[in-house]
Amino acid sequence: MRVDGYAPIREYAAIGDGRTVALVARDGSVDWLCLPDLNSASTFGALLDAERGGRFELAPSVPFEAERRYLPETNVLETTFRTAGGVVRVTDAMTAAGGGLAPLRELVRRVEGLAGSVPMRWRAEPRFGFGLVPVEVGLRHGVPTARAGRDAVAVAGWDAGESSVDGGGFQGEFEVREGGRALLVLSAAHQEPLVLPSRSEAERRLDATIDFWRVWTGRRNYDGPWRDAVLRSALALKLLVFAPSGAIAAAPTTSLPEELGGRRNWDYRYAWVRDASYTVDALLELACTDEGHAFFWWLMHASALTHPRLAVLYCLDGRLDARERELPLAGYRGSRPVRIGNGATAQTQLDIYGDLLEAVNVYVSAGNRLDRDTGKRVAEIADLVCEIWRNEDAGIWEVRSGPKHYTQSKLMCWIALDRAAGLAREGHIPAGRADRWRAEADAVRAFVDERCWSEAKRSYTRFAGTEELDAGVLLAFIRGCGDADDPRFVSTVEAVRRELAHGPYVHRYTGEDGLPGEEGAFVACSFWLVDTLARIGRCDEAAALLDDVVALANDVGLFSEEIDPGTGDFLGNFPQGLSHLSLIEAAVQVERERR
Repeated sequence: MRVDGYAPIREYAAIGDGRTVALVARDGSVDWLCLPDLNSASTFGALLDAERGGRFELAPSVPFEAERRYLPETNVLETTFRTAGGVVRVTDAMTAAGGGLAPLRELVRRVEGLAGSVPMRWRAEPRFGFGLVPVEVGLRHGVPTARAGRDAVAVAGWDAGESSVDGGGFQGEFEVREGGRALLVLSAAHQEPLVLPSRSEAERRLDATIDFWRVWTGRRNYDGPWRDAVLRSALALKLLVFAPSGAIAAAPTTSLPEELGGRRNWDYRYAWVRDASYTVDALLELACTDEGHAFFWWLMHASALTHPRLAVLYCLDGRLDARERELPLAGYRGSRPVRIGNGATAQTQLDIYGDLLEAVNVYVSAGNRLDRDTGKRVAEIADLVCEIWRNEDAGIWEVRSGPKHYTQSKLMCWIALDRAAGLAREGHIPAGRADRWRAEADAVRAFVDERCWSEAKRSYTRFAGTEELDAGVLLAFIRGCGDADDPRFVSTVEAVRRELAHGPYVHRYTGEDGLPGEEGAFVACSFWLVDTLARIGRCDEAAALLDDVVALANDVGLFSEEIDPGTGDFLGNFPQGLSHLSLIEAAVQVERERR
């Protein structure tokens, strides 16, 4: 399935430990792993440069077929390789931190013989610093080790053949018979001694990691008709939680293209304010209360750094340093540039104020309280919205063309002011300026109704004065800008479905965006259409569409950012948090409307 050394994005599964995420291809190769953290430089980066990026391969050395799954209710991957001579099963996990002395990060790969006999081969090619840093490879006490500056990794093996080292990495070959078991453990260190585990310790951590995931999943409270997809989406989101801070990354990858060979390649290893209300709502809906509280208060603390203005995105530790740079890498299937950092951080995006205020509203509606200082800061953010909502901005889609009066941005400013007035009425934030918030909210709505509505399209438009459409407006409706009794809301949903949807695929907008090339259908938009169809009473249509969109996931239930409607190929960063958040919200909404 590989083309020039690159596996289709659809062929990857993700495993993680709350600090970082590895992508494992169906053929057993770990092509992406950033160490020590999700937003660090890659150690295995063949995903972005098949020649120089490095990988950790493990597969039969003879022709094989492979099928895989996540162990039920876990983020532990199980791949079954079938050959002419036998069958083996490989279990892959980033192990959860436990007690005692253990590696800083640990990837465990357990191989079990199920039938016959299968010759296996493994090879690790660590390439620190996105493959741009010289690596020293050698044997230390018989264990293959790679070092570069403050970073080191080692691969210890048991019943996995004799290890050998060459200038590019290390490898081994072995045979697994029915009932046999081998183990490979990658241990990583950063600015500390490299810890090499014993076999029993690594096996114990692997089993404990399986138990951890099953206990976590068992606490989720969704039991609707799309339970498998919802729980897989919850598990995917859990992979994106950066445990030290509580922040949630948009995706664990950078520069996976929205168009093969194109320039639409972005770094998503940051936390976006835009995802805030969706994230808090989804986490609390699924009884992920620890994660919901952690993310909400991380957001409050991070936004304090720029108060009262909000940054579009924040680093996972709350910092603001997201300067965009280009790396001299080949890019996924020739898609350049490869970027780290994200230039969107310098944009003005007004919709994020509505997302933040809606996140606050969702949080307190769940029975939580704000402290006095946080309440004061929320009120000051609402004051700022009164001053800036009339400005043009870059909009929800972070276009690289000039700023405009984007409809979705204005509607989310209305959400911000409406929620502020409601929070003041209920005593959560100071109410001294609530009259102004309500007055400005009315002015925002008048602007949208007068300047962002098309009689010809019978729809709200992408921005003031155009006939172009934007599926992002659906997200504003979901957040409370319309209901089933509002004919403009209903007809906008119909227009989006008519002009932007093609079966289960929904494109973001019509018109140019300042970048060359095209992009795929945006997965979250499909789920937003499901959600809004349910809200206007078309539950059967919504449920049927939801079935169709859920079926577009890959074989282990994961979604990227976009899908090519012509080929079904995944595009964009993977797995994409917003896609899975939107799936959860759509499934919950359809079931709610049915009841």
